[in-house]
Amino acid sequence: MPSTIQQRLLELGVTLPAAPRPAANYVPAVRSGNLLFIAGQVPVQDGQARFLGKLGAGLGVAEGQQAARLCAINVLAQVAAALDGDLDRVVRCVRVGGFVNAVPEFTEHPAVINGASDFFVAVFGDAGKHARAAVGAGSLPRGVAVEVEAVFEVR
Repeated sequence: MPSTIQQRLLELGVTLPAAPRPAANYVPAVRSGNLLFIAGQVPVQDGQARFLGKLGAGLGVAEGQQAARLCAINVLAQVAAALDGDLDRVVRCVRVGGFVNAVPEFTEHPAVINGASDFFVAVFGDAGKHARAAVGAGSLPRGVAVEVEAVFEVR
């Protein structure tokens, strides 16, 4: 029988991928006490970067939200890997940081990162509600539109 969180993922039609490997000299997750810090995840699917480009120059808010959701799925894959697959050990999502590759005139960063925030709330319910930052960036790795990092309380 699937765990509570696995059941929610099934209901959402989400299958977590294998946790993406780090692209440089860092680790994807660090646990300190009951906090699990997940390194920034980009919108990679099946090994390919998706949602390339800048918000406000070819990409709209809806595409940015899809990119942020894919980043959040990859964040959750890292959480699962760090917790030996047991997502029911997540107590709550504490904080999300979102980076939006955007032209200087773009101002809808919070709406874009809602793609990640909404996903975490859909998966964890009230325990998915979190503190957050949503900031613009002049560029992001591999030319992706969004990057998302997160901190979770775990048991």
